[in-house]
Amino acid sequence: MGPVDDSSVALPDELAPFDCRATRIIERAITQDRFLQRVAEAKDRYGAHRVGCLVGTITGALGSIETRYRENDPKAGDLGADDGRLSVFLQLNSMADYVRRRMDLAGAFATVSNACSSSAKVFCLAQRYIDASLCDAVLVGGIDCLNETFIYGFRSLGLLSTEPCRPWDQRRDGLSLGEAAGFALLERSAVATGDISLLGFGESVDGYHMTAPLPDGAGAALAMRTALSSAGLAPGDIDYVNLHGTGTPANDASEDAAILSVFGRETLCSATKGWTGHTQGAAGVVEAILSMMSIKSGFVPATLNCAERDPKLGSRIALTGARRSVKRVLSNSFGFAGNNCALVFGAAS
Repeated sequence: MGPVDDSSVALPDELAPFDCRATRIIERAITQDRFLQRVAEAKDRYGAHRVGCLVGTITGALGSIETRYRENDPKAGDLGADDGRLSVFLQLNSMADYVRRRMDLAGAFATVSNACSSSAKVFCLAQRYIDASLCDAVLVGGIDCLNETFIYGFRSLGLLSTEPCRPWDQRRDGLSLGEAAGFALLERSAVATGDISLLGFGESVDGYHMTAPLPDGAGAALAMRTALSSAGLAPGDIDYVNLHGTGTPANDASEDAAILSVFGRETLCSATKGWTGHTQGAAGVVEAILSMMSIKSGFVPATLNCAERDPKLGSRIALTGARRSVKRVLSNSFGFAGNNCALVFGAAS
């Protein structure tokens, strides 16, 4: 939890106009785990025009715009010397554009900005692109980094905790902000032994409140049931649920009601934002990757900082990490205005 170190990251010279903290964090992410090589192999298989790019974000390069305002005089119309970057910073789509150019992709590309479910929803859209034969593979990901708009915005809503967040704890009092970028490659069919598949997905919109979740969790439950249905699975087929689990009183209570409605008290769940902080537009892909890692490693992570479970919440929460067989995981991502998304992952057949 905390800021990502981008001090030693350099962008390719030809992409210098995109240089900002957000793209440097993206660069750190895509240069790990042989990801560049896997994307290059996909281009060889399908052609660059058949590989799409979808990136979820809430604020893009907003932090760099804030820096310009602090360092210059916006009242005088001065946002600093025009080095070609400001016009990039002002475009929310610049994050997806950077990734597309960096990977030399020519397929369909777009930015998804649906609050904190943004980089979960890119998986849904990517699957639709593949099912519609618009793409054979889609690079999906998310990015958000800390900025004052996030910090003061959540503070004004009374949602920030003064301590590391404590999902499902009876004394939980808010979320902790984090920052991250994460990426995955979704392909029409499995390529290698051990690949993980997106088995199903579900989306819903509460239409209840601009920031508060529907108290009974009905919208979240609908997204989970839709995801299970699209995967052809029953609730009992899920070995582990990665909760949205922000650590705010209202969100955890609403999600708990949804979990009880769909899974009852038997399915093991945990919230991982105690480890990562709430990474906003990147939260969906971060937790999707953690879900895939859980399948690969046979491990369910603990709900960090949950010292005394809220007795009013009834779902089965993992308070300690546990090694166990994990074949299928459902990952929840919810956002302001009731933007709900559930993803189901499992070993590729």
